[in-house]
Amino acid sequence: MDKQTQTEIEAAAFRRIIKHFQTHTDVQNIDLMNLADFCRNCFSKWYMAEANERSVNIDYDAAREVVYGMPFSEWKGKYQKPATAEQLAAFEAGEKRRKGE
Repeated sequence: MDKQTQTEIEAAAFRRIIKHFQTHTDVQNIDLMNLADFCRNCFSKWYMAEANERSVNIDYDAAREVVYGMPFSEWKGKYQKPATAEQLAAFEAGEKRRKGE
């Protein structure tokens, strides 16, 4: 496979996962973090970092809008639910594991 085709496939796969995240608003970020160790916010940070590495100035809010498909505050108001005690406990356990505690 040539480099251009690889880049096009990778870009299409990225757009597909972003669309999947935007469509499946019932999946909460805390659940993604607990199960996969990444979430929509992680994707936003990665997007911002890669843009900045290429001298494209984009801030976190703008990167979040790309990933969420709307301003984060709007998405949060429409779709984010309060975390349960179980979700928070799993998140804290994951944080300790990631830190090697």
